[in-house]
Amino acid sequence: MTSNTREPWELKPRTFTAYKLFNSLFTGLSVGAVFTLYSPLDPEIFSAGGIGLAVGMLLIATQYHRLLNIRWFFAISMLVELLMLLAVLVILQFRITEPTALAVYIGYQITFVFGGYLVRCETLLIADDRWLARIDIAKQTGYLIGMAGAWLLYRAMENNFGIADKTDQVIRLHGWLAANEIVVVLLLWKAFGRQRLERAPATDQA
Repeated sequence: MTSNTREPWELKPRTFTAYKLFNSLFTGLSVGAVFTLYSPLDPEIFSAGGIGLAVGMLLIATQYHRLLNIRWFFAISMLVELLMLLAVLVILQFRITEPTALAVYIGYQITFVFGGYLVRCETLLIADDRWLARIDIAKQTGYLIGMAGAWLLYRAMENNFGIADKTDQVIRLHGWLAANEIVVVLLLWKAFGRQRLERAPATDQA
């Protein structure tokens, strides 16, 4: 991937790092919820989903020569985050049933298909080891905070609000996930500059 000073897009490392922090916070908050979320599904669905995931990642890898650029990186990143937000809203609206669990599982698998691509493109676009280190630190920090936050929320729901049913706990957690994911989408949008036409990328001011 070559540099182009006329490229009207730029990635703002500081804002992108904040995006990765909240993105990993979402993952940490939700990691324990999947056991309840997917409980209505039959085991064979996970086998089929794993096969579909592997095939999808293989197909994406064959298109790296087209996709490894900032425009596709933004478009696919935004698609992934909007799918995550939609999955959360589906659970909040329709609760946990077999159809909603299946829909959410398929949505999540679609986002996972792009996981390898997103990591590859992120590394190519942020060609600064200091920023790559900061981004990885932000990811792990967000993940740890999310897991600790989820534990505290579950404990508070059970001990302070008398919500002992695991399904109700997970659904209420999705309210927090929805708020977090909205922040994620906004940060992702802000992390990509599109207004500086025919100008060299400037130092990140976000």
